[in-house]
Amino acid sequence: MKEIIFQALPQLFTLENFVFVNLGIFIGIIFGSIPGLNGNLAITVLIPFTFKLGSVPALLMLTAIFFGSNFGGSITAILINTPGTNAAAATLLDGYPLSKKGKTRKALDMALAASTFGGLVSALCLLFFAPQISKIAVYFGAPEYFALAVFGLSVIASVSGRSILKGVISGAFGVLIATVGIDAVSGVTRFTFGSLQMYNGIKMLAVLLGVYAIAQMISRVNGTEEEEAGTELKKADPSDRLTLGELKSTVPTMLKSSAIGAFIGAIPGTGGAIASYIAYNEAKRCAKPGEKFGEGELKGIAAPESANNGATAATLIPLLTLGIPGDAVAATLLGAFTMHGLVVGPKLFSTSGPVVYAILIGCVISQIVMFLQGKYLLPLFVKITHIPQELLTALLVVICCTGAFSLANSSFDVRVMLIFGCIAYFMQKVELPPVPIILGIVLGPIAEANLRNSLVLSDGSWTIFFKRPICLAFIILTFVLIWLLKKNDKKQRSMEAEFLKKYGENTEK
Repeated sequence: MKEIIFQALPQLFTLENFVFVNLGIFIGIIFGSIPGLNGNLAITVLIPFTFKLGSVPALLMLTAIFFGSNFGGSITAILINTPGTNAAAATLLDGYPLSKKGKTRKALDMALAASTFGGLVSALCLLFFAPQISKIAVYFGAPEYFALAVFGLSVIASVSGRSILKGVISGAFGVLIATVGIDAVSGVTRFTFGSLQMYNGIKMLAVLLGVYAIAQMISRVNGTEEEEAGTELKKADPSDRLTLGELKSTVPTMLKSSAIGAFIGAIPGTGGAIASYIAYNEAKRCAKPGEKFGEGELKGIAAPESANNGATAATLIPLLTLGIPGDAVAATLLGAFTMHGLVVGPKLFSTSGPVVYAILIGCVISQIVMFLQGKYLLPLFVKITHIPQELLTALLVVICCTGAFSLANSSFDVRVMLIFGCIAYFMQKVELPPVPIILGIVLGPIAEANLRNSLVLSDGSWTIFFKRPICLAFIILTFVLIWLLKKNDKKQRSMEAEFLKKYGENTEK
């Protein structure tokens, strides 16, 4: 392990990597701080522009966007009582009241400190735990990979909204898209309809841009995403900053909340939103006399921010070690890793060790960069939240079209992106979730290829999946995960409903 780390360090400590980490954090904070945008959208839009970069700088920038956007969501939560991201919904409960008291800078400083603390805990968990989990790779064969892919597809249950059936329909549509083109095993063309451009299949990035970016832009143009307008920020006292004593008093809360976030983030299908709710409730439960949660309590900012950032890097643990994208951002990053030649899963650390360790160590450094940018550029980020939404929408559409065209210098991919954008928009109208489409595209071919190979090994007998211990374990885990995810979903909905009832409509936004 030490040798791999020493090989990784020269790949990490370059000027190029430093520039792209800073750029990623900057872009992430901007997208996170504007309601209606998010880090996943930023990652999707910028993936095409990373193709000419090496694997390390490209993936460092994309993961940095993820980290920066999580902190960025707290800015509007504190300023205008509207969370920029779902994970920042609990932050506004004490952040906005503190801002209304004229202590906006203190609230933002607390959010930045807690976000950095939680992010560091999460990144260190990823660095130390992911390689240990990956050591089971030597026991994996085709049957295990099939069971693992099915286990990953079970995450659809957590991203299906109110109906698992609708999630399964979306996931099946994604698997269907993945079958387009020439079958790698038999050489037979499938669903090409005589088009030579379809022989190589439908590019996943074109689908990603359509499903995540174009569909959202159509919603914004049609006004289905309401933006809060006309909200003025109360001028804060420039001398009102977070003191060292106040920071020290929140350290136990940040430590506990970061641990909660890292644990929840490592479980596929959860993420920062549920972690922030749980951490806030835990901090409120342990409140000391005189601590008034809901009225501008610093611990009410520290708890959700350290928890939702504690979940960020931890969500990459199941992705990198098992190839299971636990949420929408992880599914997008799965596509990014694949496009840069890194096959995530049990063998990632053995086949691409130096590159992976460079990225993992870079995740730790990204948290420090986020703190420095937040400390010195926060006034700029606050002003960015006032950019006209119409201008942003038009600019993002142009960027998406450019990115789709750059895949193969072909307008065909632009048309594919626009078609899937329209499909995803109408799917949202009937409450068919878009995220399972990406899971189906990514995991469907893995499941298909390894199912074929497994049946060849067993002469067509399906009992091979029940005779091998790891396969059987994944099958059992699949059913357990579906049950837990639905239970967790009910709990989260209950918590969200309670927060909404207590704190008003901005929490829902």
